[in-house]
Amino acid sequence: MTGQRSRRRTYLVMMSVCMVLFLLSWTVVVRFSATAAAALTIVAFAIPPVAVIVANRGDDRDERR
Repeated sequence: MTGQRSRRRTYLVMMSVCMVLFLLSWTVVVRFSATAAAALTIVAFAIPPVAVIVANRGDDRDERR
């Protein structure tokens, strides 16, 4: 159960970082540089697939219980 709880927490942190990057890029960073805002958006769009992979990885031991 600890592994699942840890993966869930990691997923939540990664998705929170994604949302913060996305919101900051188009509310604050765009005032200074549109290129930097676009780069932050691309990074933010890359995080969710990685977060899903991290959340779904697990040992065989977790599935047997």
